[in-house]
Amino acid sequence: MPLLQVPVIDITPLHAGDLAARRQRAAEIDRACRDIGFLVISGHGVAETMLDEVAAVSRAFFSIETAEKQRIARPGMDIARGYIGLGAESVARSQGILDAPGDLNESLMIGPVDVSDTPYYRAPAAGRHFHPNLWPARPPALRPLYEQCFRDLSRLAATIMRGFALALELDEAFFDPLIDRHISRLRVRRYPAQPQPPAPGQLRVGAHSDYGSLTILRTEDAPGGLQVFNRAGDWVGVPIIPGTFIINIGDLMARWTNDRWRATLHRVVNPPRAEAHDSERLSIVFFHNPNYDTDITCLPTCTGPGTPPRYPPTTSGAHLRGQFTRTQAA
Repeated sequence: MPLLQVPVIDITPLHAGDLAARRQRAAEIDRACRDIGFLVISGHGVAETMLDEVAAVSRAFFSIETAEKQRIARPGMDIARGYIGLGAESVARSQGILDAPGDLNESLMIGPVDVSDTPYYRAPAAGRHFHPNLWPARPPALRPLYEQCFRDLSRLAATIMRGFALALELDEAFFDPLIDRHISRLRVRRYPAQPQPPAPGQLRVGAHSDYGSLTILRTEDAPGGLQVFNRAGDWVGVPIIPGTFIINIGDLMARWTNDRWRATLHRVVNPPRAEAHDSERLSIVFFHNPNYDTDITCLPTCTGPGTPPRYPPTTSGAHLRGQFTRTQAA
């Protein structure tokens, strides 16, 4: 029977276990990615104090008047940087729901923080994947904390990708050279309380699947949270456990694995009206994407007699640009 609830997996062996222990955890990861596309991980090694500080400095930023936040507004739909105001985007449109109302959250987003002037980062093919980050004037502690968070979650993503390699019967280091100059994004989202009822069909985040290889999420246990669409056709909640991250795979990983793994629809629902006045929540999200020139061709262990590749080859950068364009066109 497929998993219908999101499992909790301790990934400590991926850091410190022997190969047999790492393979055992990888098998659990494989089942979660096949069945529901989500898992909750403990034993990740990221400092909770750092995450708490990122949350605190983010709340300070979001409390600033809107006009000041808009000084670092996202400069374009295809540039994943800067401030995005309440209701300014609707991710459900990426699923073809053209009349989906704006999502009830505001956010601040950055990209890679260790970018040099070498040709790889400045070549035409790099596009806008290394666009400079946009930093607010205050609070002054925000930039160093966001940069540290980006680096720490990059390291965690590399560990998880090694677990993914084992789960997919590949060499454990298979993905290492494909993600060493990744084009990931760190995004902190604030979901304000809802003293007034939302518009019909309006959610905190509409139903969608993520774009890249994997997503790392740290969120809070407050009314109105994350739901995942399982294989039985039900929306199920994701357990919020202190000291853990929620992990899910995106469209790129589903494509790379020939749909062996699932990029699952998910959404963030509104709080019950009786709890809506005290329902603010904050999420720290890391959207991991491989190097822009990584060849996304069906992995060798995900094809064979009777299972030909379902998708033509592409690259990580082209895939991400295509997803952004599809959302913008919608």
